[in-house]
Amino acid sequence: MTKIWDCIVVGGGAAGLSAGLVLGRARRSTLLIDAGEQSNLAAHGIGGLLGHDGRPPAELYEIGRGELALYGVQVRTGEVSEIERGDGEFTVQLADGTRERSRRILLATGLAYLPPPLPGLEGLWGRSVFHCPFCHGWEVADQPLAVLARGDRAVHLALLLRSWSEDIVVLTDGPADLDDAGRNRLAGAGIRIDERPVAALESANGELSAVRFSDGSRLSRRGLLVATTMRRRDRLAEHLGLELAGPGPVAEDPVSVDPLCRTSIPGVFAAGDLTAEMPQVATAIAAGSRAGAAVVQSLAAEDYGLPLPPRIETSEGSLSR
Repeated sequence: MTKIWDCIVVGGGAAGLSAGLVLGRARRSTLLIDAGEQSNLAAHGIGGLLGHDGRPPAELYEIGRGELALYGVQVRTGEVSEIERGDGEFTVQLADGTRERSRRILLATGLAYLPPPLPGLEGLWGRSVFHCPFCHGWEVADQPLAVLARGDRAVHLALLLRSWSEDIVVLTDGPADLDDAGRNRLAGAGIRIDERPVAALESANGELSAVRFSDGSRLSRRGLLVATTMRRRDRLAEHLGLELAGPGPVAEDPVSVDPLCRTSIPGVFAAGDLTAEMPQVATAIAAGSRAGAAVVQSLAAEDYGLPLPPRIETSEGSLSR
């Protein structure tokens, strides 16, 4: 373990690959470590990504790795188990015992989706059962759809989905937890509410065909938007002592960053879903590009005295370079 990388990127999804591309083109020695657990691998395609609309996620990532190789970025398959801070550098340990040293760390491990444990859902996830109407709404447009959610989130998701279909039912799987205002908004959009407990999802030819309730009755549907939560895949943020933004309605404790993707620990950057960005590939690519550029500027500040903005005050506190 003699080489010291300029930056180690942890995570090879859209944000990590985008950051790696910027770093490679800037001629900074970069190692990208990817565990291969991108959340959207099950999706039929990436919806709404300019120039790549509908492309399978795995194909996009393969293209990205090829582009990184052109600029000398090394991509290694593996899982990072620990990151230690030392005197002006970091030591990254992989699960296989390999250790690497780096001047900067860029975390882009994304988030894992946690859909409800509903029988029949897993085989349909990322296709006719989905979490994002912008990513999948076009593929189920003008068909009978449902939203599985409660409370204000059910109202929000159902009204969003209304752009793609006139036939929408909100399934609350029990008490709806809706006030009169929420019910009236749904009714005004022609959206029905069904509070029967949901037992399972049924499919035909690999696509959703019906929702089955605990009383044995069925509701024919061709698409289901599910309210999900997301969580970090590892505890690297805690081990490093990074400041967290606090739990939100969707993501659990995202990493707090400033506009330059700097975390609360000098030398550690973060990008993509991990930082509570909108969970879309296009957003992750943009965040990764911004983070990569910020790392390059940070290294130039250290090497050549390039001025950088001082700590930036956010609602979560002070974030350093």
